Amino acid sequence: MIRINQLRLPAAHTREELEQKLGKTLRIPREKIKSWEIVRQSIDARKKDSLLYIYTIDVNVPREEQVVKRAGNRDVQLVSKEDYRLPPPGSVPMSTRPVIVGEGPAGLFCGLMLARAGYRPLILERGEPVEKRRERVEAFWKGGPLDPNSNVQFGEGGAGTFSDGKLNTLVKDRTGRNRKVLETLAEFGADPAIVYQAKPHIGTDVLGGVVRAIREEILRLGGEVRFSSPVTDLRLKNGAVSELILDDGTAVPAQAAVLAIGHSARDTFRVLEARGVPMEAKAFAVGLRIQHPQEMINLSQYGPGGAELLGAASYKLTHQAGNGRGVYSFCMCPGGFVVNASSEPGRLAVNGMSNHDRAGENANSALIVTVTPEDFEGDGPLAGVEFQRKLEERAWQAGKGRIPVQLYKDFRENRTSTGLGEVTPCMKGEWTFANLREVLPDCLSQSLLEGMESFGTKIKGFDRPDALFAGVESRTSSPVRIPRDENLESRVKGLFPCGEGAGYAGGITSAAMDGIRVAEEIIRRWAPAPRQEKCIKEDSGTDSHE
Repeated sequence: MIRINQLRLPAAHTREELEQKLGKTLRIPREKIKSWEIVRQSIDARKKDSLLYIYTIDVNVPREEQVVKRAGNRDVQLVSKEDYRLPPPGSVPMSTRPVIVGEGPAGLFCGLMLARAGYRPLILERGEPVEKRRERVEAFWKGGPLDPNSNVQFGEGGAGTFSDGKLNTLVKDRTGRNRKVLETLAEFGADPAIVYQAKPHIGTDVLGGVVRAIREEILRLGGEVRFSSPVTDLRLKNGAVSELILDDGTAVPAQAAVLAIGHSARDTFRVLEARGVPMEAKAFAVGLRIQHPQEMINLSQYGPGGAELLGAASYKLTHQAGNGRGVYSFCMCPGGFVVNASSEPGRLAVNGMSNHDRAGENANSALIVTVTPEDFEGDGPLAGVEFQRKLEERAWQAGKGRIPVQLYKDFRENRTSTGLGEVTPCMKGEWTFANLREVLPDCLSQSLLEGMESFGTKIKGFDRPDALFAGVESRTSSPVRIPRDENLESRVKGLFPCGEGAGYAGGITSAAMDGIRVAEEIIRRWAPAPRQEKCIKEDSGTDSHE
């Protein structure tokens, strides 16, 4: 296979023009090209009057070595491609099937890989199936009650289900897991372009169907998913996990238990602490969501007419504040919504989401400030959880249960807003004006103000007076890390901390990759448990093949 790097074409190019460029780069007629595949596509928008796509493309042609030599181009090289493969199974049979706690990206991909390897995993999910979960969340956004077990944070698909569905990750991947995640998502209904785009995303409206399709594949392969099944305790024997206890008292035998519980499983963290599972507080970041007109962001990033070629523009901003804290944009949602992402009564958190078309009027992102265990009261492993809870309690009180919103100029002046400017809120959930300076500690507010001044020099209008803040953005990542050894196992044997909630991921892709990694470890260690019986049961609480 020949790989061509740094292939540049105008953003408005046609397929024919791309193929012509391939032939010209390789110095061969177009008809000699048997096939080609885009490996990566990124955008170069540095010159607003000359927007470009930059490609890495694999090309299949006869006599590859001769073609590469004739091309005489350092960006043209021979490569060998190997598809991702799971490891061969271990030789010791499992006494029970693997049990996965949580069906977010980490649990879902761990379950899929185990199912494809013949291990028939059992997934325990505290929330509802994605289709029922959507109905419940929509009702909550319209003023209905909050279900602590099925909401924006909990339920099939995890917190990522109600997000932009961004799939970029900073994890360096030499194993092929990253591409495997993208290919799998495309296999189950996501846009195939996510496999090669530099900043891929699925969209909230598409992601639910993808999640459901993966679940159905796990069931087809003999796995089981039990919904509305919170794990409320675990039993240990000789330093190893032996059973997981559900809220109805059911004891589930577990030789290998994967903790893919998500970053908001505060009650589960308490259980783990009580049972002596080692945990530690970790740094994370908190702040506010900000909304601007998407058209303003498009103009700044792409110039006039650029969004017509490239779609809604995104941004990434960072600033080092004078007090040493990092201030940065996070989870940027082009053409999206700010959503009420609460999961506990009397506490309020926000997040952002976009549909696949990113056609909403506003851009939004979290503007967050780093916090460390030194900022927390106390020094226990759950001190960061309590720090989050206090912020969320203040946010709930500020808005009286609604999302508190404030114009930037009023945040700067430390006063409650009384009216809107030209930026109209794009919200999922009821909102009201409030003073967000009363929610955040002053050191974080001052860091945000300094960051806003900096960001205004990078994107024209970013610090406009009527930009809209909403708060509080407190669930950026887990406040806890559950240590694991080189075999991905806790000090409690048989317990495998996994994904974002355990402190080993920071988004959909990295969580899914970690789920795959844990699945690989289980496969290497054990052979599948013998199949004892076969039954099929489907009802509102359980979908299972056993």
